[in-house]
Amino acid sequence: MALLGAPQARAPFDRFEWWQGLVDHCGILPLIAVARDGEHRAVLPLMRQQRRIHALKIWYTFRVVPLISKGADPQAMLDALADGLIGEAPHLVLEPLADEDGLTTRLATALRKAGWITFMAPCDVNHVLEVGGRSYAEYLATRPGPLRTTLKRKAGKVSVELTSRFDSALWAEYEAVYAASWKPEEGCPAFLRAFAEQEAAAGRLRMAVARADGRAVAAQFWTVEGGTAFIHKLAHTMDSRPLSPGTTLSAALFEQVIDRDRVSLVDFGTGDDGYKRDWMEQIRPRYRIEAFRPLWPGNWPLIAKAALRAMLQRG
Repeated sequence: MALLGAPQARAPFDRFEWWQGLVDHCGILPLIAVARDGEHRAVLPLMRQQRRIHALKIWYTFRVVPLISKGADPQAMLDALADGLIGEAPHLVLEPLADEDGLTTRLATALRKAGWITFMAPCDVNHVLEVGGRSYAEYLATRPGPLRTTLKRKAGKVSVELTSRFDSALWAEYEAVYAASWKPEEGCPAFLRAFAEQEAAAGRLRMAVARADGRAVAAQFWTVEGGTAFIHKLAHTMDSRPLSPGTTLSAALFEQVIDRDRVSLVDFGTGDDGYKRDWMEQIRPRYRIEAFRPLWPGNWPLIAKAALRAMLQRG
């Protein structure tokens, strides 16, 4: 289906290959909801967890959105998806949903029309940078003073290697850096490696490693697609903090994607980590939709709790 392949799918999480990787490496079996209207299609990637249906996501997923063919009536397609889910499960939990194009709001409307008791609320944030035609130098001049000072003082302390090819030795350095960092254990490392190989083959990978005295001390893994740079992974070893290698590495990759790849947006994924504010300029909400079939008795206590949460949030 063209809808699920590049270049029409403008983010990794929207492609069939991403979902196939979850099957091959993470033991996740997707449940793909599809609505059809002539040549038009609407697709919503989902998965089952016991009696609930969840959005199809793992640790590396920035966001989930309904995917709709160009030229289709979005509300009609979402209405069909909502109707089709009625017999699949009594309880839906969908997050993190993006609503920049209004599709999440429309999906909530469709679920209500289909008879689901539906709650929609913010659940996370997404830090992004809208480049706005600036050069890297122009962008850097707007960064906080302490960040620019750190770059001037520490840039020469490490060497930087940046590549768009997949290299097994370089990936081994990334894994060693990650293991020696503050980050938790990788959720599905085989998936991430396979994804990096796939993105390199398509020319979308941007991989960088910083070294001090010949030893890798920081690594980052980005991809570039559809005018957006996605920052997937970044880490530095705990003992290298005085060198600020992560800051130097981020600067090199921002220069790459802004001046050479000419992206219009840089996406730092979910989470409100303080360091993201140094590099990003906009914050977009991510949403959670929870929907229940009202005639299922097991849902009644959950509906009451969800309604109370909604009241408290509004209050």
